[in-house]
Amino acid sequence: MEIRKPAVAGTMESSDCQVSLEPGEGGIDFTLESVVAQQFGNEIRRVALETLSRLGVDSVKISIIDKGALDCTIRARVEGAVYRSLEQFKDLPWGGAIR
Repeated sequence: MEIRKPAVAGTMESSDCQVSLEPGEGGIDFTLESVVAQQFGNEIRRVALETLSRLGVDSVKISIIDKGALDCTIRARVEGAVYRSLEQFKDLPWGGAIR
């Protein structure tokens, strides 16, 4: 999938994360801001990159502001941002595309 336009999913509330995507220039440009980055930064990055890979996204600028989100929340927010960037709002394959 090719990221078509900037998109955001998630909130800045506790136990959530906000994922922002923009079209990339080849490759994945990943930025993370998290109060738990020392403990869980590698895991947050792994989950986000794995989700992008399973969706077929290989050129994107992604920024995550984490407020203690679980892996399932990170996956859902990345997936939601990707679908918003594609302007796909009907018949969403939630979860199915990334299993």
